Amino acid sequence: MKSPAFSLCVYCGSRPGANPAYAQVARSVGEWIGRHGGQLVYGGGHNGLMGLLADATLAAGGRVVGIIPKALVEREWAHKGCSELHVVDTMHERKRMMAERADAFLALPGGIGTFEEFFEVWTWRQLGYHDKPVGLLNVDGYYDGLLGFMQTGVDQQFMGPWQMELIRVGSDWQQLLPELVQAGGVTPADQLDRV
Repeated sequence: MKSPAFSLCVYCGSRPGANPAYAQVARSVGEWIGRHGGQLVYGGGHNGLMGLLADATLAAGGRVVGIIPKALVEREWAHKGCSELHVVDTMHERKRMMAERADAFLALPGGIGTFEEFFEVWTWRQLGYHDKPVGLLNVDGYYDGLLGFMQTGVDQQFMGPWQMELIRVGSDWQQLLPELVQAGGVTPADQLDRV
């Protein structure tokens, strides 16, 4: 079997959210990953944006690696159609494995789990535990409040501007996805359209 052109870890909600744009973006991101020969690494669920993202990736011919804690499998939240489904004991093991399997990271709209995963991988980048690109897709202004709060952290000198520069923020998935993949160093810009 051919190796994927890239591996993108996506964090997103286990609910669809109130705005239909969130579901549409999740599907579009999954389709893009699949069409470009990529691999989705995600939390392994079949509910909400997570399920839409995984289904769209699979339907477009991409690989999907789901990594889910045993407790969530027992609640019947696991996506059984993944190319690979890894059942782990703890959330720490889940996040470590997701990070190891990814070339880049992207957060779509989501709740507390999405926030926590995004902040952790950003923190790891700041500490030098990895040098993979981290993106935040601000769909219809969903993350405006969070971005404003993060800027307050800079303004109040609890963070430096360089820390904000470690993340790529965009509202256009068609622009942000190629940027993340190219920054991950896997697929050069001039070859992305060919994969």
